[in-house]
Amino acid sequence: MIKRNLLVMGLAVLLSACGFQLRGTGSTELTIKELDLSARNAYGETVTQLRQVLESSGVKVIAGAPYKLVLTDQQESQRILSYAGAGRTGEYQVTTVLNYDIRGANDLPLLSDKIEVQKIFLHDGNNLVGSDQEANTARAETRRELVQRMMLRLQQLTPAHLDQLQQTADAKAKADAQALEAAQKAEAETPRQSPVDIPQQ
Repeated sequence: MIKRNLLVMGLAVLLSACGFQLRGTGSTELTIKELDLSARNAYGETVTQLRQVLESSGVKVIAGAPYKLVLTDQQESQRILSYAGAGRTGEYQVTTVLNYDIRGANDLPLLSDKIEVQKIFLHDGNNLVGSDQEANTARAETRRELVQRMMLRLQQLTPAHLDQLQQTADAKAKADAQALEAAQKAEAETPRQSPVDIPQQ
């Protein structure tokens, strides 16, 4: 028994030395230390879980932070993959798509992207209660995976990268404002045509 425990401990040390980590146990250290977080459904389970994970990773989730993560839309769909005997449904696939924006100063969009997660669960026509539990478990797993993938995306955003995105957004906003001003000026300087006089009969 002692030898087996020592062997397991030895393998764990070797694996960790190689950089191996169990899923969900790795470091979620972010270079972003403050983040504003909002969602269409402000009290939804996805945004609630994400806020908890961010805070546990040392990120201050506060209004007015330099950068803002906006969960713009979350859609869930379900489809049948296969049928069991006697026409009963066998397998379902649930797909959840999360669209999000990263916004910077002046609420300018810096980055827009989406995350898609799919899970398969079994449906038994003879056990509807158990099938409902399977479906709820699959949906809960998709939410957890959405949060995990979002954290991985946020880990890749360094201050230097965000600064570069902000500069690009500022330049685009300035160019758009100048183009609008030029168009308005050209319209104001264009002489208006006087109405055509129609000779009276």
